[in-house]
Amino acid sequence: NFLSLIETKRDGGRHSPEEIAGIIRELVAGKLPDYQVAAWLMAVYFRGFDREELSALTMAMRDSGERLEFPDDPRPLVDKHSTGGVGDKVSLPLAPLLVALGFRVPMISGRALGITGGTLDKLESIPGFTTRLTKEQIVRQVQEIGVAMAGQTEHMVPADRILYAMRDVTGTVPSLPLITASILSKKLAESLDALVLDVKFGAAAFMKSREEAEALGRTMVELATDCGVTTRFVLNDMNQPLGRAVGNWLEVKESVDCLEGRGPEDLRKLVLECAAHLLEMTGRVGGFEEGLRRAASTLDSGAPLQCWERLLLSQGANLDTFRRKLAEPAPAGIRWELRSRTGGRLTCIDARLIGELLRRSGAGRLRQADRIRWDVGVECAIKAGRTVAQGDLLAHIHAANESEARELGSELASAFVVEPSV
Repeated sequence: NFLSLIETKRDGGRHSPEEIAGIIRELVAGKLPDYQVAAWLMAVYFRGFDREELSALTMAMRDSGERLEFPDDPRPLVDKHSTGGVGDKVSLPLAPLLVALGFRVPMISGRALGITGGTLDKLESIPGFTTRLTKEQIVRQVQEIGVAMAGQTEHMVPADRILYAMRDVTGTVPSLPLITASILSKKLAESLDALVLDVKFGAAAFMKSREEAEALGRTMVELATDCGVTTRFVLNDMNQPLGRAVGNWLEVKESVDCLEGRGPEDLRKLVLECAAHLLEMTGRVGGFEEGLRRAASTLDSGAPLQCWERLLLSQGANLDTFRRKLAEPAPAGIRWELRSRTGGRLTCIDARLIGELLRRSGAGRLRQADRIRWDVGVECAIKAGRTVAQGDLLAHIHAANESEARELGSELASAFVVEPSV
């Protein structure tokens, strides 16, 4: 009786492992109506789970479908996951860097969730690139070229695919147990040796405070370690966008810049830190600083860019078409300049507002059935903390036409907070 379980959680009660396993089993079988699942998610959002409930949910979700199984190989199986951020495209340059460092990377990713971008949506902005791979295709590709970047297969962690989509449209995204179970159920199904978690905090993150983010990181590390996967977390501020670009195709383009040594410094720094942690965790280097040096020299060698191009070819992209699109200055239609109305110190770039406006403009989803507009987005020209003069360039807006760009720009201007100089 699912109604009684909803009421139990609504009233602050707890579920037994058997009850949670039953909920996930019935969910995957299609026997639970959406409106009751939505009610249960909201009850979990407000009442939470204890550690036993969380462990039971994670394992039930992991075991709701098939798992990836790899042959013995000296290359460790590793992955990275972010709790979500505006402009967070770290996975795209990191995966090929990890391959060049001697790892195997079976990266199972998700779509946009709330105002945060999804790795699958970014990848699908690449002409011809497919993220729909079977279990056998993922394993074969990882063994052959070292990496696959795909969504969950039809039979892999289906419970998460269902709940992920429901959370996005029911206001239940920022729930610690639901975030934890979603992330770890997919990662545990990859049969990993090591995992690094990029936990965001701030205005545009699910966790608003550093303390909340630390609690989430510790919870995920404890649970993943209990399940046999060596795991660490890093904390990152998400009060302003990561890098310069926000929007699916623009973030792909910036990822290529990073692989070519031209990317923004904050993106490069985080990519190298994630790689260094995985090198240290798997015993490939003697310490974190050595890992940073090795990751930096490998990134600058050009080898990760070659791994990236092999990945594109393996998953259906045409490199000539891809390169032509990279050269287009305004893939959405026009590239419109947003300039500062006043002079002073740029104290804030509101990543949450940018994410909300771009989602409304089609770069994300308001409803499950919404189609993504791959090419719309924003390129920030400056970081918070800098001094600007009246008329200085703040950002480029990528839109279909000038009318759309002006409308977006009129609201986007308030995301750039300029305080007059004293």
